[in-house]
Amino acid sequence: METTTTTTTVNLKQEALKNGLIWGAINVIIFLATWYTAPSLMSSYAYAGVTFLIGIGLAVFFCLDMRKKAGGFWTFGEALWNIFVMFLLSMAIMYVFNVVFGKYIDQTYPQTMKELVMTKTESTLESLGMTEDQIAEAMASSQEDLDKQFTPTFSQAVTGFGIASIFYFIGAMIFAAIFKKNKPVFLGGTED
Repeated sequence: METTTTTTTVNLKQEALKNGLIWGAINVIIFLATWYTAPSLMSSYAYAGVTFLIGIGLAVFFCLDMRKKAGGFWTFGEALWNIFVMFLLSMAIMYVFNVVFGKYIDQTYPQTMKELVMTKTESTLESLGMTEDQIAEAMASSQEDLDKQFTPTFSQAVTGFGIASIFYFIGAMIFAAIFKKNKPVFLGGTED
């Protein structure tokens, strides 16, 4: 009795792009839902924590999905570049959306977020027991950082995107190391 196995070739680059688009769209939906229902949550640690956990969950889901579509096995290099493309695309969508949203859709967004963050920062600094001069100095520094974040110049946007890309590449390396799975030697894989 002869058994035949068929392997389906999936274009992992297309899967990474598709997953990155889906992830970016989910981030935009979460952002809009939060902004229009409870904007004050956006400056909270709880919001940051929940969005971080959702991001980790989506990253794990999409990595496992791509590995399954690759036949259950992929090397570190295959995993790295596809995961990085997915991470980078999802981040780029959210980055561009934030800039477009603040400049063209809802011009109150940058100012409102700055005010929320500055209020949170001031209360945190006061709870740490800092003097008025130390608080004023820290608040001035925070104001500059927030201006760069919410109303960046073109060069600041490019620099910010580049720095974020480096961190996403490091994250992709970690995920690739976790989710790589080489073929066993008896299935035609190479020894590592």
